[in-house]
Amino acid sequence: MPPALAHGGHVAEGPNWFPLLPVVLLAVGYLLAAVRDPRGWDHRRTAAWLLGCALLAVAVGPLAPLPGDPRGHMAQHLLLGMLAPLGLVLGAPVTLLLRVSPPPVRRVVGRLLRARPLHLIAHPVTAALLSTGGLALVLLTPLYAAAERHSALHHALHLHYVAAGYLFAWSLAGPDPAPRRPGLAVRVGALLGAAAGHAVLAKYLYANAETLPPGLPDRDPAAFQSTAQLMYYGGDLAELLLAVALFATWYNRPDRLRPPHSTRLIKKFASPGNDSLTKTS
Repeated sequence: MPPALAHGGHVAEGPNWFPLLPVVLLAVGYLLAAVRDPRGWDHRRTAAWLLGCALLAVAVGPLAPLPGDPRGHMAQHLLLGMLAPLGLVLGAPVTLLLRVSPPPVRRVVGRLLRARPLHLIAHPVTAALLSTGGLALVLLTPLYAAAERHSALHHALHLHYVAAGYLFAWSLAGPDPAPRRPGLAVRVGALLGAAAGHAVLAKYLYANAETLPPGLPDRDPAAFQSTAQLMYYGGDLAELLLAVALFATWYNRPDRLRPPHSTRLIKKFASPGNDSLTKTS
C-alpha cells in the first residue's frame, strides 16, 4: 500500500485510505440510523448527508496526494470547511439521533444541547470567527508552513475546518433543535460578516502572494495568486448556497411567528420522565 502524502509532498505515516475510514463510518452509521427510524426518515435528509460525506471523501481522497500545490490545499479547505458541512448539517443528524435513540441517550443529548458552552461556540458570530478566523490564522502565520512539515498538524487543521464549518452552518441554517438560536437578522449579519472577511482575506493573499503564507522555504507567487482566486470565487459559491439554506430553513419553519419549538423539544428530552420522540424539522 503506498504511503499517504501530507502537505508539500512530504510522506506521512499510514495507508492513504485511512482518512476515508471516518467518512465511511459516518455514512454507514447514518444509513443504519435512518433505517431504524420507526416513522420513516426523510430521504432528502439522507441525500444531503451522503452528499456531505461524498465531498469529505473527495477532499481527503483524490485531493490529498497533490504534492505541494496550494490550490489543492485551498480546494480541500473549501470542501472540508464550507461545502461538506452544509450537506451534513442539512442531514439533521441530531434529530435523527433523538428519534432512534433510547430515552437515556436522548436525555443526555438534550442536556448537551442546553449547555452554555455549546451556546457560546455555536453562536453565529463565534462560529464565524472560528471558521474564517481560523483560515486567516493559517494563511497569515507560519502555521501553514508548519503543516507542510508535520502531517499530524496537517490533519488537525482539516478536523478544525470540518468542525468550525459545521458549527457555522448549524448556527445559521441547521434544521436540528438549537436552543437560544439568534433571530434571522443576527444570522444574516454573521453570514455577511464572514463572507466579507473571507473575501478580504483572499484579496490580501492575492496582493501579498510573494510573502504569504510566511515561513515557506520555496514559494510560487503565481500559484498562490491562483489559490487566492479559488478562495475568492469558491467562497462566494459556498456562501451563496449557505444563504439559500438559511432563508429556506427560516421560511419553512411552521413556528417562525411563534416562540422557537426547538427549545421546547430540548426541554422535553432533558426531562427525566419523558420518552417522546422528535419530529423532523
